[in-house]
Amino acid sequence: MPDFHGVNHIALTVRDLDVSERFYCDLLGFMLILDVGYGRICIHRASGFSIALLRPDGADEERFSPLHTGLDHIGLAAESRDELVEWEQRLQDAQVAYSPIQDMPLGHHLNFTDPDGIALELQAPNTIFEAALVELRTDLPDEVVRTRAAELLQTLSTSPGSTG
Repeated sequence: MPDFHGVNHIALTVRDLDVSERFYCDLLGFMLILDVGYGRICIHRASGFSIALLRPDGADEERFSPLHTGLDHIGLAAESRDELVEWEQRLQDAQVAYSPIQDMPLGHHLNFTDPDGIALELQAPNTIFEAALVELRTDLPDEVVRTRAAELLQTLSTSPGSTG
């Protein structure tokens, strides 16, 4: 079976190209690289990840809802919980609504929305999840990976508060 090598880009339909461009570029550090009239292509230079912000003819004016079939949220990677604390301050300074950092069994999450209500999450793995990711990236057989994942979940469910 052919393989793919990560996520290349996402395309979001937005209500206002200018507002969305400012949000993704000024707040999250993307850079506008192409304006095609009905859309803007922005890239995050450090990661190579790109976002297409689109405003097609006939698009409605409703805010995004994760209750509709399709996208629930976009997860962005953070290095550490300390980095999430810095992001929390940045969001507060920019007057962007967010939920406080959540410490979960496999890492830490900071949730917020873009100007159209599209749910975004910054996630930083904890030591347990980091170790699991290292192991998963090896040439283990699929069945071993599934068994290790089940063991990890069992361990986490029997030891609440293990947030690393």
